[in-house]
Formats: sequence, structure tokens, C-alpha cells
Amino acid sequence: MSRHNPSNSSWVSKLIPITAWLKQYTRHDFNSDFFAGIITAILFVPQGIAYAMLAGLPPQVGLYASILPPLIYAFLGTSRTLSVGPVSIAAIMVASALAAPELTSFGSPVEHAIILAAEGGLILLAMALFQMGSLVKFISHPVLSGFTSGASILIIFSQLPNLFGIEVKSCGNDISCLATHMQHINPYTAGLGLFSFILLLSMGSPLRAWLTRLNLAKVLVTGISRTAPLLAVVITTSLVTYFQLSSNHDVIVVGQVPSGLPELQIFSLFTDSSHWLALLPSAIFISIIAYVESIAIATVTANLRAQKIDANQELIALGSANLATAFSGGMPVAGGFSRTMVNFSAGARTQLSMIIAVAILALALIYFTEHFTNIPKTTLAAIILIAIAPLIKFKEIIHTLKHDRSDAVTQITTLLAVIIFGIEEGIALGILVTFIAYLRRVSLPHIAIVGRVEGTEQFRNVERHDVEVWPKLLIIRIDENITFANISFISNFITQKVDERVGIEQIILICSSVTYIDTTAFETLRSLILSLKNQGLTFNLAEVRGPVMDQLTKMNFEDDLLDGKIFFHTIDAVKQHT
Repeated sequence: MSRHNPSNSSWVSKLIPITAWLKQYTRHDFNSDFFAGIITAILFVPQGIAYAMLAGLPPQVGLYASILPPLIYAFLGTSRTLSVGPVSIAAIMVASALAAPELTSFGSPVEHAIILAAEGGLILLAMALFQMGSLVKFISHPVLSGFTSGASILIIFSQLPNLFGIEVKSCGNDISCLATHMQHINPYTAGLGLFSFILLLSMGSPLRAWLTRLNLAKVLVTGISRTAPLLAVVITTSLVTYFQLSSNHDVIVVGQVPSGLPELQIFSLFTDSSHWLALLPSAIFISIIAYVESIAIATVTANLRAQKIDANQELIALGSANLATAFSGGMPVAGGFSRTMVNFSAGARTQLSMIIAVAILALALIYFTEHFTNIPKTTLAAIILIAIAPLIKFKEIIHTLKHDRSDAVTQITTLLAVIIFGIEEGIALGILVTFIAYLRRVSLPHIAIVGRVEGTEQFRNVERHDVEVWPKLLIIRIDENITFANISFISNFITQKVDERVGIEQIILICSSVTYIDTTAFETLRSLILSLKNQGLTFNLAEVRGPVMDQLTKMNFEDDLLDGKIFFHTIDAVKQHT
């Protein structure tokens, strides 16, 4: 007779989270997931084709990226509602990578996109192997916000030619170049694009507000308003087909989309290593940004339902999803904000909603691809613009500027660098500026001269509170770790205060906020203590934390204090010297 091993069950449910929530799955969950799956599937076709177009790839590449990756994530991901597939930010990064001149001799853009997905998947899995999920925190929110806004602006400029039917291949993001070509607008293309744009706008907040006033259920309001992309595609495609706008008036359409499900192409990945090496830097940036974006979206929806996200398991899930899209001829994938919020708002309870959405897309690929041929690219451009617009966060930058200029400088620098220099360069510069700002902040720590609040044993900043001070005591509190970056500033501060106040005999350094002192700081403190001793001053420490006390013991620092002491409480030091 075999026995159930709880530890084995726990291990399996952690590696394959679907096995955990399936045990508690109910009919009510299925009803919610079924409806949400249908609503989310509506976005799969227009977004899949649109983001493939944004990346400079054939439409089927975006559709194939919406088949296997969501299924893989459904089994391995820890978010119940995250929708994985092609996303706008990853698409523009792919487009930037594929535009590199050195890649033109290496093969087709589709091959390069597949390699990017495979490399990204392997990078994320390697990060999971070494438990590196927390390392993405080095990409600060200001960097991510500035990058997102900058990339979104790039996307908008990249879609203006498609929206207005301007055949421009050499302008890139040059606004003046685009302006000179505006006289060549195709009126039929522009008309369809503006119609789609207005339809999408009107079916957004205005329609939701009107439907809400009719007291419709929130789920129905979400479902109706989110049909806008599909409705825009159906109407404009019908107009193109009926009036033969493609052949008669040069309205650019998607063209033939191969029918059927994607074929696995494992062996096609094993190409010349020079391909992989040339694409590796871009793959690193794409995979990390995709992971950060996915984690952020997953955390938002999980918090709303008191659920938890396992950062390391997400690396496994997204890494596996990207390998799956590579094997099935798709582009790099991540968690999509718009699809996830649609899925969540439509009432999805679990990842079964995504499995249902994938099943619907699979049926469309098998039976209805001939109807995709006349989808006008201007409509897809309008869909992209509407999806991208909320990601440009000028208000957030202004808000940050009022509260933290350092973070605002990082945001603005990253945004401008992305637009001027490019995606990877912008992110790299943003991270560099973040570290420079951090080092500057650490090198100028907050230091306060403190005194005792009368009648208590509490010590507060003399510049902020009415406190008791003593002429022979200089009590200083440092609110930062003491390292090579700030020890000179600290030493100069103490020396300056000693010079300013006559009659000081004892200096008490409060270390309640100090958890680490490096070697350089120790050596500088030794020199400072000796210099103060020569002036007849004694240096004392108070409220030293355990980790720092261990360091002091190992360094025999108590001997370096000479006549000074280490006090458990600041009040003890004060009582002894007053």
C-alpha cells in the first residue's frame, strides 16, 4: 500500500501551481473563468497581429505567441489572472533589436525574434536557478517609469505612418522628417484609422460610464466595452473588403495569414552561434524588462484578492513561456497589462480563463484566418495607440518632481535617453543615474546634533525640538550606515562642530541607525579618534546594534576608543559625563 507524502505534494504544487488551485476549483469558478476567457480572447487576435506589426514581424508571429506561452504559464505561474503573450513594450524592444545593421546578414527577422525569445527564456530560467528574482529591484521605479514613457513615445511615432497611410521607411523617430511627409497622407487610410481611434475612445471610459448609469453588472460593462478592438477590426475590414480599398486606394492591409496551429520547430533554433551572440545583449534587456513588467502587473491583481506571487516561480513560468514561444515560431512574451486587467475585471478566478481564451484563438487560427487578410494596418495602429497612451506618465513625473527631485531626474533622464539614444542605452543610462543618485545620497547622510527632551530619556534633533543640551557634551546621531562613501563627510562634520563649540570635552556618537561599518570607515574613525584625543576630547559610542558590535569586537575597536566607551543607552553616556 502506497502512502501519500505531504512533502512530495507540497513540492509539486510549488513547481506546478495549477495542481494547488485545481483541488479547490468550483463550478462558480468555472462560470467566471469561462466568461472572462471569452472576453480576453476578443483581444488576442487584434493585439497579437498589432504587436507583431509593431515589432516588424509577420502577423502570425504575434498570434503564435498567444497560443503556447499562455498555456505554459497557466500551469507554472503563480498569478491567477496574469495574461501572458506579446506586449507593446517587448515588441518595440524587439523592433529596436532587429533594426541593428549588423543583423541584416544573419537571416530573417522572424529567425531573430525566435532566437531573442529562446535566449530570454534561458536567461530567466538561469536567474531562477540562482534565486535571482529579487535582483530586478535594481531597476528602480523611476527608471521603469521613465523607460515606459519613453518607449511609449517611440511606439506612437512608429505608428503614425501606419495610422495615416504614409509610406516612410527612413524617418524613424525624426519628428521633422515625419512632418515633411504629412502631405502624402492617404485619405482612405487616415479615415479608417481616425474612425477606429474615435470608436476605441468612445467605447472606453464614456461607454463604461453610460453603461454603469444603466445599472448593468460590472462584469457586463467590462465585457461590452472591451469588445471595441474586435468591433473596430470587423467594421474596418468589412469596409476594406466591400469597397476594395486595398487594390483601389492603396489601403495597406495585413495580408495572408497562414491557417492552422503553429508547428514546433525545435531544431531550427540551432543556428550559427554568431546569431545568438549578436542578439544576446538585447535578449538580456528584453527578458529582464518583461519580467519586471509581468511581476508588477501580477502583484497588483494579486494584492486585490489577497493572493501571493512567488517571484522565483515567476522566473520559471515566464522563462518556460518564452522557450515555448520560440519553439512554436512566436516572439518574446510577457504579462500584458491591458489583457490582464480585462481578464481580471471580467471576473477571472484562475488561469483556466486563459486556457479557454487560447482554445478560442486556436479555433480562429484553424477556421477563420482567411478573414484576417483585409484587416487594415491603420486599425491596428489605432489599437496600439489607445493601449499605449496611458503608459506615458507625465503627471507622475511632475508629481515626483515636487517630492523627490533625484527620482524625477532619473525618470526624465531615462525617458529622454530612450528617445534620443535607444531602448537599451536608455535603460542602461537610467540605471547608472540611479546608482549615482544613490551614492550621492549615501555620501551625504543625514546627521543631527541632538539633545534630551526634558523629563524623558528621548533624544531629538536640536533644530526641530526644544531639548536640553550640555556645554561639555556634543551628541551626534548618524542616520545612515558608515562606509567609504560617506566617512569623509561624517569626519568633516564632527571636526567642524568641534571647532564651532568651545568647551566640549566628550563626543557621543549615537549609532541606532547604523547596521554596517566598512573597513575604510573604521580606519578613518581611528584617525579621527586619535586626532580628537590630541585635542583633549574623548570619543564615545552609544546604542550600537548587534551586527556593528560584532564588527567592533572583531576589529578590537574598543581599544581604539582610548578613554572612550561604548554605552548601551545614550542616557547612560549623558549621566556619566554630566
